[in-house]
Amino acid sequence: MPTPLNQSLADSALLTKSLPLGLLRAFVQTNASDDGLTPQLLAELKLLARTPGLLVACNYGGTLCTAEGISTETLPLGSAAIALRALAALPNTHAAVISGRSLRDLAAVSRLPAEVHLVGSHGAEFDMGYAHGVSLATESVLQQTSQALAETVGAYRGITIERKPVAVSVHTRPAEPDVVALATRQAEVIARAHGLSFIVDGSVLDLSVVEPSKASALEHLRSMLGVSAALYAGDAASDELAIATLRGPDMGLRVGEGPTAAAHRLRDPESFARILAILFELRRAWLFGEDAVGLERHSMIGNGSSTALITPDAKICWMSHPLPDSGSLFAHLLGGDAAGHFSVEPVKASQVLGQRYVDSTMIVETRWADVMVTDYLEHAPEGITSLVRVVSGTGAARIVFAPRPDYANAPFSMEARGAELHVVGTSDPIILLAPGVGFSITSDGRHATATADVELRDGPVVLNLRCGDTEPQRAAPPDEQSRRAAVADHSRRWVRELQLPGVKPSLVRRSALVLRALVHDATGAVLAAPTTSLPEGIGGTRNWDYRYCWLRDGSMTVNALVDLGSTSEAEGFLDWLGRILAHAPGPEWLHPLYSVTGAPLSTEAIIESLPGYAGSRPVRIGNAADHQVQLDVFGPIAELIDALGKRNGALPDAYWELMVQMASAVLARWREADHGIWEARRAPRHHVYTKVMCWVTLDRALRAAARHGRTPLPVWEPEAAAIREEVLREGWDETAESYTVAYDSPDLDAAVLHIGLSGLLDVNDQRFLDTVTAVERELRVGPTVFRYRYDDGLPGLEGGFHICTTWLIEAYVAVGRIDEAWDLFDQLVNLFGPTGLLPEEYDPGTETHLGNHPQAYSHLGFIRCAQLLDGLPKG
Repeated sequence: MPTPLNQSLADSALLTKSLPLGLLRAFVQTNASDDGLTPQLLAELKLLARTPGLLVACNYGGTLCTAEGISTETLPLGSAAIALRALAALPNTHAAVISGRSLRDLAAVSRLPAEVHLVGSHGAEFDMGYAHGVSLATESVLQQTSQALAETVGAYRGITIERKPVAVSVHTRPAEPDVVALATRQAEVIARAHGLSFIVDGSVLDLSVVEPSKASALEHLRSMLGVSAALYAGDAASDELAIATLRGPDMGLRVGEGPTAAAHRLRDPESFARILAILFELRRAWLFGEDAVGLERHSMIGNGSSTALITPDAKICWMSHPLPDSGSLFAHLLGGDAAGHFSVEPVKASQVLGQRYVDSTMIVETRWADVMVTDYLEHAPEGITSLVRVVSGTGAARIVFAPRPDYANAPFSMEARGAELHVVGTSDPIILLAPGVGFSITSDGRHATATADVELRDGPVVLNLRCGDTEPQRAAPPDEQSRRAAVADHSRRWVRELQLPGVKPSLVRRSALVLRALVHDATGAVLAAPTTSLPEGIGGTRNWDYRYCWLRDGSMTVNALVDLGSTSEAEGFLDWLGRILAHAPGPEWLHPLYSVTGAPLSTEAIIESLPGYAGSRPVRIGNAADHQVQLDVFGPIAELIDALGKRNGALPDAYWELMVQMASAVLARWREADHGIWEARRAPRHHVYTKVMCWVTLDRALRAAARHGRTPLPVWEPEAAAIREEVLREGWDETAESYTVAYDSPDLDAAVLHIGLSGLLDVNDQRFLDTVTAVERELRVGPTVFRYRYDDGLPGLEGGFHICTTWLIEAYVAVGRIDEAWDLFDQLVNLFGPTGLLPEEYDPGTETHLGNHPQAYSHLGFIRCAQLLDGLPKG
């Protein structure tokens, strides 16, 4: 079932699709000189478009239409009506018209739909029943006033009188100026004589029993709709009362002449219609994402300290500096162009012919008919990010350098200094070295963008972005070739040492390179993924920051590399863990995850200004799982130490000490409930997977002790037996005919497959066979396997997890269902992106890839399956 948020997004998308939005876009692109649309106004509109809840309100006559009056000539401008309705159709966006007209007249003349809130009588009239509540005394006063006006100004040429529920209006628009002046003086005298408020609203004079209340009407709408910002536009003195209430992120617009407190002035209603159309386009893009590219189609480059993501058309769409969890420099992936990008494309538009990795490297090539872009991150000293982009070919290319530091929240300027572009105003130096390129720099008042067109016939153009380096290197194209060769050689030397299986060796090689790029060389920590907040469901809220090192994920990642014959990453990871333990109160108090520096995480926060991938918000930084109890983490660490010792044929004292610490942590806390591997944001439970991993910790400690002649603690073996006995007894559910997620729960969880995969239960035991069948029946859908189906306390939906798919493949192999293992493995292979990368999840219903990308879990699980299937018959 869709969540209310998902349904709201879907309904809004359908409604906006029913509008003639092509007319709006054409209208936005028309030229109109001196209409008031300044760079500063456009910059503020971009910020306003990204507020969580937005109210767009305005006057009617003179603002939304070209004239006041009571005839059909006062219909709103067609483009303005479309834009206002389109804005009102967007999620968390509201539109209102607050007019001096009676509500009945406003509704009849404007013909605006129900989704636009209408308020009449200068803010006093919110519903049609208001007119019926007028007292007889008020009726009498208004009747007398109307009679007095008819006797004094009613006969003047161009003057008409209109009766409203709480006022009498004098319309002066067709009259000559001297007549208007005389009528205004006489009407004001009549208003005072009858104790009425006198309101000049453009060419309309209102004699009203109520004070003009557009300000209170705007405040009432704010409160009723729960918005966080408002735009108000008007053309009359009564509108200034509403404009005076604006504050914080609000925006005020004065349409036409006259004194104003608004920050911006527009020439006429047509200019305001253009503002509405622009605001709609900006907000729609913020809410729904700008033509989101499939996650699996993104390629990653990395160098052991930094990573970046590249779209299929060579746009750098994600990169942070200086640490993986630092603020982004380019966040197009989460916010479109406004969030920052570094783009290269042919000047003469053409289709991309392909994108690929240079064999056995993390160097990416993107090719058009006459342009090619080669991207890589070269090795650099700690704290420095060095991105190299080489543009070559026979045509002309356009380069757009649009950094947006700190998730596009940090203002800056840009200066050209010889062959360098300097980003000015940031805490770290950011310099783009671009010999021979002449950039044009523009600014919206907060951020700068550099653009250049380059001819490639005379040779390649080298772009070197260096962040954090006070003395950037001067690089000419010949020097770049040697630098690129060094990067490729470093990668290929590492690959040559790997022991690859005969099953899908090229994909295994690519997966290994992905895992290697997620290793932070300077510390030894391992990222779960290089990105944050890529959604587990489009339009949903399950968006998490994975730019950290989970003890579980990190152990499993480097263990996969150990299995391929590379041990340095595991040694670096265990050294990193050792440094954390040296400052921890005890191994049993380890956090589930840490920053790559080994520091605990800061508080989870939301970046309100970013709309998220395909409009999936919130965008989170930090991860609240840092504060959870996850007692399974000791098991993967113990498995890693055991595997590393077996691979090396020795177990150094430092690693044995780590094993002892993991065992002691289990002895101290295995009887406690926890939040589990899936980090459910609900009360702790006795998770079966956690208990299995506690058993694994002691079992692998005993195994390592026997293999390397170490002395185990006497309590390890009986405690391991006690854990095993409890899991087998309490974890089984008769109604589910399976081991389940937690004690006393009938809910299935793919992670319980480890009860057999770990060795705790014989894989030929009927209970494990039944568990495999139950997981297959309840959690598998086509090529993917879901984690679980129960309510985990979070809103929204998610896809199947690739790592769960690999666990089921392992289980098929373990129980002898080889043909089914091969079939599911082949289906998994078909889900890889065009350059061999996998995100976290896959939705088989919409055939959409989901979750942070690329995901270590997905790639390490795939490597494991390829190794298991190597040598097994394929039917």
